[in-house]
Amino acid sequence: MKPHAFVAMPFGTKPGHDGQPIDFNRVYDDYIAPALDTAGFEVFRADQEQRPGDIRTGMFQELLMADLVVADLTLDNPNVWYELGVRHALRARGVILVQGPRPTQPFDTYTDRKLRYGLQGGVPDPATRENDRKALVAMARETLAEWIGERVSPVYNLLPNLREPDWKTLLLAQSNSFNAAYKEWSSRTEIARQKLRPGDILVLADETPTRALRIEAKSTAGEALLKLKHYDFALEQFEAVLALEPDHQRAREKKAVCLGRLGRYEEAREWVRRLTDDYPTDPEVWALLGRVEKDNWIGRWRQAGADTAALRAAATQEDAALAEAIEPYQQAFIADPAHHYSGINALTLHLLRRHLGGETSATVIENLIGGVLWAALSAQERDRKDYWARASYAELCLLVNPLDAVRKEYAATAATANRDWFALDSSRQTLCLLRDLEFRPTETAAALDIIDREIARSTPPFEPRQVFLFSGHMIDAAQRPQPRFPAAKEAVAAQRIAAALDALGAGPGDLALTQGASGGDTLFLEACQARGLRLHLLLPLEEPAFIDRSILPAADGEKWRDRYYAIRAGLKDAPRIMPNELGPLPKVGRDRLADAFERCNLWLLYTALAWGVDKVRFVCLWNGEGGDGPGGTAHMHKEVKRRTGRVTWLDTRTL
Repeated sequence: MKPHAFVAMPFGTKPGHDGQPIDFNRVYDDYIAPALDTAGFEVFRADQEQRPGDIRTGMFQELLMADLVVADLTLDNPNVWYELGVRHALRARGVILVQGPRPTQPFDTYTDRKLRYGLQGGVPDPATRENDRKALVAMARETLAEWIGERVSPVYNLLPNLREPDWKTLLLAQSNSFNAAYKEWSSRTEIARQKLRPGDILVLADETPTRALRIEAKSTAGEALLKLKHYDFALEQFEAVLALEPDHQRAREKKAVCLGRLGRYEEAREWVRRLTDDYPTDPEVWALLGRVEKDNWIGRWRQAGADTAALRAAATQEDAALAEAIEPYQQAFIADPAHHYSGINALTLHLLRRHLGGETSATVIENLIGGVLWAALSAQERDRKDYWARASYAELCLLVNPLDAVRKEYAATAATANRDWFALDSSRQTLCLLRDLEFRPTETAAALDIIDREIARSTPPFEPRQVFLFSGHMIDAAQRPQPRFPAAKEAVAAQRIAAALDALGAGPGDLALTQGASGGDTLFLEACQARGLRLHLLLPLEEPAFIDRSILPAADGEKWRDRYYAIRAGLKDAPRIMPNELGPLPKVGRDRLADAFERCNLWLLYTALAWGVDKVRFVCLWNGEGGDGPGGTAHMHKEVKRRTGRVTWLDTRTL
């Protein structure tokens, strides 16, 4: 999605300060719009509004939501001054002032930086127009890239404690075009989140109705990736949020979680320490620090393949790290006694410390037992379907109650999960920790058996061993003047693709992703199907239109169509159709929609990377030439190589 620029300026022809007419439509068409388009912006002017209703409604939306506002101060036009004032009041940054020749400078903006453009005969001066455009291009890019905390608005400069309004609240307060676009976009994003399809979310994040929504989109994608345990790619999303809004609390918290899960404990600890300085009474922040320290403690003693006796002995040696994990959880529970998650973690770690021979306070343990009991039961009263309240109470029973009570509460907790695999797996991780340290082994085994049975009834997410992403040339049409992939080379190309898959160890448990066009895609899919890979086809168009566009034009197109249908008949998952999954093509300019095939390639790329960048194996059948554009084979080759280096390039020129 391009950043959005709103232009506040006079319309039509107006007399200048010297009485000579100025054609501001020409100023817009010949100077401002082309420069902003070159800078990568989608440009809008209030007189372009075609919908019925009050023009001020659309104007206020633009002044609030636009990434950049360009105000032309050549004349003392009251509408322009009013719009500039509204923008300065609503947003602290994102304004450029431009002006043609004028005898004096307005006092209120006298010291503000302005771009001056030349006029000749009331239109942009041909002698200076190119340089004027270049200057505006440079300033527009510079303004968009400036530090998020920069305060350009004199209102925010003079009132340092003033905070920008919540754009989302203002946006959704009434029915308007941004509102409708936001609801359509957020609905698709929510569906993708529920289906745990971060690849879809990442595409939608690039297509947000306004750049301000990208923060929400990247956050949502990061959350989905974190849930899928793809911590490295999740970290990228939260860092992208922080690049746009450095003080975004949730992204700061989740970045710390990702760092901890990646084993980068020192960075995670420092990141959370800053959060505790900024939010000293926030229980979520303290609980996050506890989680980082708990992961650190577990990572210090847990070794794959070790028996429980060895694990318990190793954990006994890490008492100092365990104490570091207990303290923040306890601080969180003190900050908010209703925060049962922190309370149960503090209690569990206290009891494990005592179990391992460390020193603990009996009084503190008794207080925590009472506190967690009250907090968890109160939360259940508020919401009988609250899985996490149930889980906290069940864990409390496991820690202190008899076996029958443990069985009863874990059975109730499993039922409340409603076959949510991720929730059940979270409980299982805690039980495995207790099992590894031989804590109340009979009760722990009983609880683990109940959770494992429920997990077996639920549907775990498919987790491929490797992800094979393919992009390549279609077989040449019979009339193609310049051969690229002629039908005569089909057999050798099929052999090269098969050999590449064998060299990479492709087999059952792996996933293959591509579109399904004649030529390279079909050869790749047939080779993957023969090796037992699971196939996912992502189509840029409705299936009949895709067949007409990407299969039938090939030499002997009906044969390729039959092969496509043969592949489709063996699919476990039906092809995913991009217009149905992601909605209509977004605009990428004033009068142009995105290319469906480029968008689909980006969709394939993000979907592959969302499984974990370390799993991606990119195979491309390609002549090495540019011209694909964003999302094309060249772009995919560059992006995958940058992230993983695992690229197999089959050069069609050497077939």
